[in-house]
Amino acid sequence: MRILNDRDEIAASAGTELGVSSWIEINQDRIDMFADATGDRQWIHVDAERAAEGPFGTTIAHGYLTLSLLPFLGAQVFAFAGDLARVNYGLNRVRFMAPVRVGSRVRIRVEVLEVTDIEKGQQVTLQHTVEIEGGEKPACIAEAVTLLMEPGA
Repeated sequence: MRILNDRDEIAASAGTELGVSSWIEINQDRIDMFADATGDRQWIHVDAERAAEGPFGTTIAHGYLTLSLLPFLGAQVFAFAGDLARVNYGLNRVRFMAPVRVGSRVRIRVEVLEVTDIEKGQQVTLQHTVEIEGGEKPACIAEAVTLLMEPGA
């Protein structure tokens, strides 16, 4: 895991890859729990019998399930040290490039695209690439913006 210790180190990380997480399996239980939590019970995600006849030959993870793994997998790759408040500011761009079939394993690769000083701290733009083990294309590429705010700012 890479730890970015202060403002200067965070700023210097722009344009660098922070690292890669370990693989995690996307099983049907995880997909079903996400479906229950979001109310998105579309058959392609939760009906194994019908999905077997569908375009991917099996159930697939929700795109937003894949996206929701960014904080969990990203925490294996990097951390911002110190007493900074870390706030999700938004997403500039998200693309779902390939389906994540049930039983697949995914991991995340994180790169710092840009670091900008702001009044209350720093704005960090990170590119998260969710890779599928053995896949030709990534499952997802997401450009996320995080605000790092100093205490009392």
